[in-house]
Amino acid sequence: MTPTGVNLETSLTKVLGDKTAKALDKAFGLATVGDLLEHYPRRYVVRGELSDIAELEDGEETTVLAEIASVNLRRASGRTILEVVVTDGSAKMWLTFFNQPWREKELRVGRSGMFAGKVGLFNGKRQLSHPDYQLIPDGSDVDDAIAGFAGKFLPVYPSASKLPSWKIAQCVEIVLDSLETIPDYLSEEICARYQFPSLDDAIRFIHQPPNLEDAARSRERLTFDEALLLQILLAQRKARMANIETVARTLRPDGLVKEFESMLPFSFTEGQNEVNSEIADDMAKPHPMHRLLQGEVGSGKTVVALRAMLIAVDNGGQAALLAPTEVLAQQHFSTIKKILGSLAEAGTLGGSLLGTHVVLLTGSMTNAAKKDALTRIKSGDAGIVIGTHALLSAGVEFDDLALVVVDEQHRFGVEQRDALRAKAKHPPHVLVMTATPIPRSVAMTIFGDLEVSTLRQLPSGRAPITTHLIPLDLKPHYLERAWERVREEVEKEHQVYIVAPRISATEVEGSGMTERDLEIARMMDGGVAVEESLESKAPMASVEELAPELALGPLHGLKVAPLHGRQTVELKDATMKAFSHGEIDVLVATTVIEVGVDVPNASMMVIMDADRFGVSQLHQLRGRVGRGAVPGLCLMVTRAQDGSATMERLLAVAGTLDGFELSRIDLEQRSEGDVLGKSQSGMKSHLRLLKVLRDEPLIEKARELALSLIAGDPELTKMPQLAMAVGDLANAESSAFMDKG
Repeated sequence: MTPTGVNLETSLTKVLGDKTAKALDKAFGLATVGDLLEHYPRRYVVRGELSDIAELEDGEETTVLAEIASVNLRRASGRTILEVVVTDGSAKMWLTFFNQPWREKELRVGRSGMFAGKVGLFNGKRQLSHPDYQLIPDGSDVDDAIAGFAGKFLPVYPSASKLPSWKIAQCVEIVLDSLETIPDYLSEEICARYQFPSLDDAIRFIHQPPNLEDAARSRERLTFDEALLLQILLAQRKARMANIETVARTLRPDGLVKEFESMLPFSFTEGQNEVNSEIADDMAKPHPMHRLLQGEVGSGKTVVALRAMLIAVDNGGQAALLAPTEVLAQQHFSTIKKILGSLAEAGTLGGSLLGTHVVLLTGSMTNAAKKDALTRIKSGDAGIVIGTHALLSAGVEFDDLALVVVDEQHRFGVEQRDALRAKAKHPPHVLVMTATPIPRSVAMTIFGDLEVSTLRQLPSGRAPITTHLIPLDLKPHYLERAWERVREEVEKEHQVYIVAPRISATEVEGSGMTERDLEIARMMDGGVAVEESLESKAPMASVEELAPELALGPLHGLKVAPLHGRQTVELKDATMKAFSHGEIDVLVATTVIEVGVDVPNASMMVIMDADRFGVSQLHQLRGRVGRGAVPGLCLMVTRAQDGSATMERLLAVAGTLDGFELSRIDLEQRSEGDVLGKSQSGMKSHLRLLKVLRDEPLIEKARELALSLIAGDPELTKMPQLAMAVGDLANAESSAFMDKG
């Protein structure tokens, strides 16, 4: 019996039964009809006439009717490869399934079925990697089975072992057959303006398209909807924040900021002056500032943020800087105290009458040090407070928290930012910083409720950085030369970083994969990384192994020290101080030095196993050298194969110092969840179709429409269906990562 009254909120249990509903929930987290209908097809297979295997060409999408001739399951380094040979009576084809051994139970010799996918050639043999298939039930008439299969645009869904694409398509068909007409939250006028189908048609046609044109138009409409709901939500939040009352913190003409600027040994760049003005204007308003400050590695974000903190102190308030790691917090503490000089020693002999106190608070400090810091913070004696997550704990009380600065914002969740903001008597001004440049489309999507300031210009006096690759497999002797270059830099009284991707030397076995296995992995683009190849047999460099190896070998006689996250805070602090003071020649470290570490005398970096790092991470690491007047040199060591995508990525990093260009390359290679940041990790992303880089024109259209819709009707009272959809997004877990307000 077909269920009646089915809408998007209806439980799948009601429509599909308890067993299927539980399977969909377990595999994909789908609970309602709306959830299932948002499980969109990845692509469509044009069924047409069934093909003869002998006539198939490489790269062709096809469907073949064939009989299973043989089945072979084998293992390679803990992974399974299932090879099925099928025949249509005149030719054979190989079907390959990677890490899906359970399929052996149903793909039995003698069974017939239809197999669909993209044809590939390996050693002259036609094959399908991870094909979709539908087996003909034993005893069924083959012609009848084909009749319901060929001649359609069949959707291919993200699937699971117990829920293949066919089964999901059947579930969608059942749901659509009983679904009431879906009300549209966009008016006919808006749909006509953008030439969009109705929401009801879009949902139905994306799953069951009469033709590929309707499928494309439906996908565009639903992608636009995702962008629009998000842009409306962000625009509403921005409007609401503009109405929140707080204490204005104005720039005093003869205060701490003026004294600070007079002491600086350099002048602000044009870009810094512009951002300084934007921040000062924001803080002078009786509404909280919510601004994102992004900038190139070494563009001077810290000094800009420090100036903003001093505005807060000048007005009797306090500023808190939240850093993601103790190494970075300690570095900020040392850097800010050094820049402020006597201004950081108020009330002490030699201190400035206009000064304040700078306090550090981290989780690993001694109880006595913590108690002293907490007392200074609570009394207001500490105008500038720098810390890690320890700042968020219940025992931390501020006298008057006026400004919150969040460094490397992508490393913090919403709850953590809110916990710090909640410690203020009045809504604080908020400045979030990132050294990872953000393309405009990403900024619109994620930070649409923030004003964005960008620092592109590097301070004068910064030396250029030269980057070279060392391909170990092609030119292993280049690594010997690299160690000689390290010695040469130290002889010039410069210092060197050597970066390794891991701390300890845990055993790494070779992949155990044959070239055929690797070809299969590349073709199916899954199971193992596409770039996994023979170079992965070599173990990755580790700090604990590399540091003594270098100290006893090619760098013998130099002062070599390790630095990594498992060391005690005292040891890490002592090591960084020694390196900063020139007492250590070579620092062998993990990515704990990725951001914030500033040693102008460091002139060279060697990055081991550079292919193990992302584009932006490599750019951040490289930014640790060339920070003074000494030219920087970065050598990236890799076993990546010439011509591979990995090598192309490394060549891109070596070829430009433009962080904005590199960030686009980086984001193009990452999943949408990675782009949106760690703060939404584990949450069900609202963005099913929208790709923030690909869809920038669509996001721009959605932003324009969102702003026009709320301009005269901020709460969308005249469009209740749209207001409800935005409200659903606001209440969903998937929107939590956007809540920076």
